[in-house]
Order: sequence, then structure tokens, then C-alpha cells
Amino acid sequence: MAHYIGALDQGTTSTRFMIFDRAGREIGRHQLEHRQIQPRSGWVEHDPAEIWENTLKCIEGALAGAGLTPADLAAIGITNQRETAVLWDRATGTAVAPAIVWQDTRTDYLVSALDPDLIRERTGLPPATYFSATKIQWLLEHTPGLRERAERGEVLFGTVDSWLIWNLTGGRHLTDVTNASRTMLMNLNDLDWDDELLRLFRIPRAMLPEIRSSAEVYGTAEAVLPGVPIAAAIGDQQAALFGQACFEPGEAKCTYGTGGFLLMNTGTTPVRSSHGLITTVGYRFGAEKPVFALEGSIAACGSAIQWLRDQLGVLDSAADSETLAQQVDDSAGVCFVPAFSGLFAPYWRPDARAAIVGLSRFHTAAHITRAALEAVCYQTRDVVEAMAQDSGTVLDCLQVDGGVTANALCMQLQADILGVPVSRPVVAETTALGAAYAAGLAVGFWTSLDELRANRHEDRRWQPSWSAARRTEGITRWRAAIDRTLDWVSVG
Repeated sequence: MAHYIGALDQGTTSTRFMIFDRAGREIGRHQLEHRQIQPRSGWVEHDPAEIWENTLKCIEGALAGAGLTPADLAAIGITNQRETAVLWDRATGTAVAPAIVWQDTRTDYLVSALDPDLIRERTGLPPATYFSATKIQWLLEHTPGLRERAERGEVLFGTVDSWLIWNLTGGRHLTDVTNASRTMLMNLNDLDWDDELLRLFRIPRAMLPEIRSSAEVYGTAEAVLPGVPIAAAIGDQQAALFGQACFEPGEAKCTYGTGGFLLMNTGTTPVRSSHGLITTVGYRFGAEKPVFALEGSIAACGSAIQWLRDQLGVLDSAADSETLAQQVDDSAGVCFVPAFSGLFAPYWRPDARAAIVGLSRFHTAAHITRAALEAVCYQTRDVVEAMAQDSGTVLDCLQVDGGVTANALCMQLQADILGVPVSRPVVAETTALGAAYAAGLAVGFWTSLDELRANRHEDRRWQPSWSAARRTEGITRWRAAIDRTLDWVSVG
């Protein structure tokens, strides 16, 4: 009998395969980074073939490290970076172009021509370069002969989950409702591709995968895991919502990775945002009613720390950010707004660009690094405030997960800037755990949500320590810094 569930977590900067037992404990993992290809300012690409090769290596490495074989896995779930667009040849399975990543802004001229009311009414999303539709449109318009091939049904589109399912199963073209909801092509009312939007973006319907629920058996693996059911696909932030056991309306979590993503379960009725948030599908299991969520997406969290490391050379590793920032008591008036690809929620300003303001000869790399950590937290506060206005629910504790939560100073700053406690679970990588839970439910490995909720255990809690006056002063300075990043580039 198989005693474990696997989770393939394909993220923006790396791919990992994790193995969990019935108690939700990590049994093994293997992780590999992939290249971030930036051929021009504002362009961000991935190599789909490299992602697939790393997927195979991660699965093999995790099994070997845990002393397991594919037969020990009851099923695997897939979770993934969501809006990134992959196009491939139906006959050969080879990508026909680099994947355009969710952070990419090359399609801003296409987005600026869209009707915001139409897009929001149909999809729950604001028009933005973030989502997949204009990426597909751009590739069809700028790759010679590609549109004609797509219209003949020779070229397929998928978010990364579809790319992985295709390769694992030997050619099944599927996606789940959470990933489909991030394309700007799915109608939120009937959870199907919208023909009017397909005409608007000039995207042939034959390119698109079939939309399924988030937890069902999509097929069995042929490569690397022969015979193992692929039983879940769920976008990374929705997976983290599920992995944090946010099963009831009003429960929320924030995941800190390359970007930052705060999601609140709003139940089986979508809540339309009027404060700059996204209305999205949280998850859907089999034939059950879909569960919806409000989401605030932040473009740059961990990537701000990566920028200090890779572009400025201020840090040797991301972990050094905590050590360096602790050398000073505060940022001494410095604000860092990491709007490298514009500002996402709740501002949605593609014209914004990153800025470090308030500098003097006094300031050091430690002040700038601390300001980068504060930026993660101020951006989160902006989203928390918008979510309270949309939902009428005020958080009394923020559940957090993701790689940045290993930075204890950053989490203390988050509690201070929000003014509420911050709670990190024992398993901080809840994105992979959520995919495992979804797959396990689909095959009967777990039988109820109560069973999953019982698996959640708190690892650490940070209590706010700032005075109200200090918090207000910091927020005022942050808002002034935001204003200075706007109207920096022309859009349209």
C-alpha cells in the first residue's frame, strides 16, 4: 500500500518535488533553480524544456533521497506559477517559443487598449500584463507563421500546469479551474472559456486546454513515475490557501515568494472587488461547487532581495538580508518601493518603476536592505486594508508561508507594520502541501477537510511591538514613496 503523496511545485525561480506522509510531514524533497532570462528591459522568460528537465531531476532526486520508489506514492499533485504562458507543438511536444513569465510587461500597449469594465465583469480580473491572454496574443503576432499554425490546431497553449501534465501523461491537454481563472480568458460565471474574449484577443479556441476541477485524476504518469495518478492541479497561491487549511469564508493567508500573495476564502459566491483586488477561483473539488477567493497580488517580495543579491551584489545570499538588516535599528527614513514591473494590487499601475528614496551620505547597505524587508511588509499592509474594505472582515492574525518567512526579522516587521500577530506553520512550504492535500483527497488518501485541518501546527508567532504613532509615521512615509514611483514610464 502506498503511504505517501508527492507534490510537484513548479515556481517562478525553481522547481521542487516534495513527499508528504498522512500527517502532512515532509518526508523528502529535491529542488533546482532555473534561469531567469531577461533579453530586454521589462521582458522575463523561462525555457520550458529546462523546466521539464528539472522536473524529472527533482522527482528522481526526492525519491532517491527518501529511499522510495514510485510505487510508494498514492498520487501526485501539481502546483505552479500561474499566469506564465507556454506554447508548444501538438505533434512534437516541443515549445515553439520561450515561456513569457507573469512578471513580463512587454504587452502593456495591448493591455492599455482593453475595456476594464468588460474584463472585470467577465473574469474578475483587472486588465494587466500579469495575466496570460495578452502574452498569447503577443506570441501569435510576433512569431512568424504561428497564428496560422494555431488556427489549424497545431499549436497548444497552457499555463505551466498544462505543460507538466502534457509531458507527464504523454499528451493530455488539461488545466484546472484555478489556473484557467488567471488567463483573462475564462468567464467567472460559468467557468468556461469565453468566446467573446477569445475573439477580442484573437486566440483560437483549439489552442486551449480542457478546464477540469482542481482535484481529480487527470491521468497516470508515463515518464519518471509510471502508473502514479496525477490527481490535482492547482495554482500556487490557491494551493497555499488550501495547505494553510483556510477552508471557511473569511480565513486568509499570505505567501511570500518571488512575489507576495494574500488570499481570503470568500465561499461559494464570488465577491467583486472595488478596491483593487482580484476575484478568483480558490479551488474546486470534483463536482462540488467552486470556492472563490479575493486576492491581492504583489509583484516583488523575495525578488527585491534577489535584486540586492544578484544585481547590486550587496548580499552573498538571500539569507544574509536578515543579518545585514539587523545591523541597524531602522531604515533611518529610507523607503524602497520594488516596482520593477509596475505596481500590482491594490494600485495596478504599470507606469510605476522601482525607487529608493530618502537617501543621504549617512545611509549604508544595511539601511537599504532593511528598507527592502519593510517594503515586503508595507505592500502586504496595503493589500490587507483593501481586503478589509472589500470583504468587511478585519484580520486578527495573518497566517503566513513561503520562503521569505524564514527571515524572522521580516516577519517581526510584518507584525509591527500590520499591528496584528503573524503565525507561521510548521510546514512553511504550504504551496506544495496544498497540492498534496488536493491529490490525496482525490484518491482517498485523506477523507475529510477536518483531517487536514488537524495537521496544521503553528511553528512560531510574532507579536506587534511598534506604537501606533510609529506605525502611522511609517505608513505615511511609504505612501509618499509610492507617489514618487508613478508616471515613470509611458504605457500604451
